[in-house]
Amino acid sequence: MSKVYASADEAVADIPDGASVAISGFGISHSFPSTLIVALRDHGARGLTVYCNGLGASGHPTAQLLAENHQISRLVASFSARPGPITAAEEQIMAGEIEFEVVPQGTLVERMRAGGAGIPAFYTPVGVGTAVAEGKPAGEFDGHTFVLERGITTDFALLRASRADTAGNVQFRGGSRNFNDSFAKAARVAIVEVEEIVEVGELAPDDIDLPGLWISRVVRSTIRVDPKKTPSRSARGGDSRREYGGKPALSRSEIGRRAAALLPDGAIVNLGAGLPNHIAEWIADRGVTLHAENGILGYGGLVPLEDADPDMHDAGGNFIDLAPGASFFDSVTSFEIARGHRLDAVVLGAYQVDAAGDLANWAQPGRPGGGIGGAMDLAVGARSVIVTMEHVDSKGRPKLVERAEYPITAPGCVDAVVTDLALLRRDREAAQPGFVLEEIAAGFTVDEVLALTPMTVHVPRAPRIMQESW
Repeated sequence: MSKVYASADEAVADIPDGASVAISGFGISHSFPSTLIVALRDHGARGLTVYCNGLGASGHPTAQLLAENHQISRLVASFSARPGPITAAEEQIMAGEIEFEVVPQGTLVERMRAGGAGIPAFYTPVGVGTAVAEGKPAGEFDGHTFVLERGITTDFALLRASRADTAGNVQFRGGSRNFNDSFAKAARVAIVEVEEIVEVGELAPDDIDLPGLWISRVVRSTIRVDPKKTPSRSARGGDSRREYGGKPALSRSEIGRRAAALLPDGAIVNLGAGLPNHIAEWIADRGVTLHAENGILGYGGLVPLEDADPDMHDAGGNFIDLAPGASFFDSVTSFEIARGHRLDAVVLGAYQVDAAGDLANWAQPGRPGGGIGGAMDLAVGARSVIVTMEHVDSKGRPKLVERAEYPITAPGCVDAVVTDLALLRRDREAAQPGFVLEEIAAGFTVDEVLALTPMTVHVPRAPRIMQESW
């Protein structure tokens, strides 16, 4: 029996008001089921509960269309806010029109996987000591605290893949698999749009990434987001640098260079979006394997926009090439790697780091919710957490503080901080919590750095010069 529907409009026609719908898509523009989203907008079902990584970019055929059409009453996502103009969804969250629940990325896909597997709940280390654990039961196992998370099932799922046969067997391409597997398994009715539909038997068994057992309906994709034409989330260029007291600090590329030198040869490493990506410029020939939350292990450097393949991107939306031996998988597997302590290091940006090693990098005052993404899973699972950031924020406020004022991503997780002025390592053995000022940027004095660092800092007799450690 064929699962192919003549149109997306027909495939979503029975989605009622008040339904729960999981919508795949990664970042602001990658892998959104745009044909199905537009059809659901035109269908007009209201009061929807939407589960997603994030709603995507405004002004493009992403799930933001449903917010702009006031069809969402509840949003469960890893991102409600991103840098840039406030979206329709954010406005409705602030106005109380949309109820919002922020969920760490790895927890979201694991909750979907559990729901689809008939598992009602599970314990996770992710979120302990943070706002996402508030009001949730906790348990102690082997001397550690874990948060109880409920499995998720949904009425519908809207998915996107490369190919499918008429029986619903699905093949993904590149880094586009991400949430699709877990969302499909959690849904009563999973609908997938694809670039190509073939007859049963034309997909080799080894090419089927998701068996048709999980898929109810198949439609051909006719509307697409072009990731090359959506706003870039890339940070300022590597040659960008700030001045302090009229003196130039390290450039962003140089911050990446110093942080790269902290990584052991042969390490498996996850690089957060923005400034941490500059590390990729400095790890050639060192055997470092890069991991991305959307489901890639072993990617290479960034590629120019004109050479980009839309399905080859990292978790920050940067277009990438592949290193020999690279592999693709879904986000459930990706976060098994993270939470399972398979990463030697994760390098993240931050709004604040405090003396206790608490990391705050997902929410800022004045914006509803925030953007946890995969940071919570990465911070609790990696063997080492390195933060790269400029020493102060865009308004000149210190980012290294005695006690974090922003919502915490993970308590006590930071091992080292590399800024444009200093390298600091956390002293876990000291009687008083704090960091050791190991290196300072050339041209600056210890007193100048400490004046911008209102936190407990232990200073050795002669900190080294950062540029001499490359």
